[in-house]
Amino acid sequence: MIKTFLIIISFQILLYSSQQVILIVANDFNSPYARLECYENGNKVFNTIDVNLGTNGLGWGIGEIALTQHAAEPLKYEGDKKSPAGVFKLTDMYGYAIASDFKMPYLYTSKKLICVDESNSSFYNQIIEMRGDEKSFEYMKREDGQYELGIVVAHNKNAIKDRGSCIFLHVKKSQEATTAGCSAMRLDEIQKIGNWLDSKKEPILIQIPKSSSAEILKLYPELKNSELLQQED
Repeated sequence: MIKTFLIIISFQILLYSSQQVILIVANDFNSPYARLECYENGNKVFNTIDVNLGTNGLGWGIGEIALTQHAAEPLKYEGDKKSPAGVFKLTDMYGYAIASDFKMPYLYTSKKLICVDESNSSFYNQIIEMRGDEKSFEYMKREDGQYELGIVVAHNKNAIKDRGSCIFLHVKKSQEATTAGCSAMRLDEIQKIGNWLDSKKEPILIQIPKSSSAEILKLYPELKNSELLQQED
């Protein structure tokens, strides 16, 4: 009984240690579009933002806690063009500028910086300097500018084979363009959020279909005023 009590207390500490929350809610698992709100200590900051998700919508990812997943709901896999649903830590900023004054760890995306998406690689789901023997990866400095500025989402941080890699919040290719599995918005919106994020405030991303709203409200009552989580009567 004592052990169970301690586990529950530890779980609550994990949930409420975050002071900054990025909340993304899609209508359902199939929607490639969603809306985003930002919260700090329960207070909404910034206006609501329209974001583009993976071409095939959402699939349950591997994050910090296990939300309720029904048998008919999809899981996130490598190459499925789904954005991960769940609760994830936000660990780093990255960008084309050599230096920054963000309050998050910052990665300069040189031409040699890559993210490995080969499931059998020992560097799977890691951002590394190119070694030359990688079989499948993506460059972090792209010609299309989608990675001019972005935020690293800690999805599948234990690099479980085939469960998805290289998940970011990044710049939209165009207003309606969907992604290969990330969540995208305008550059100015990324800049605004990036300037707000602070690693000391343990920022997280909550990315869900609307059907998970009630569960999120139970876990995160500080989001009670979110318009995105309101259930229809």
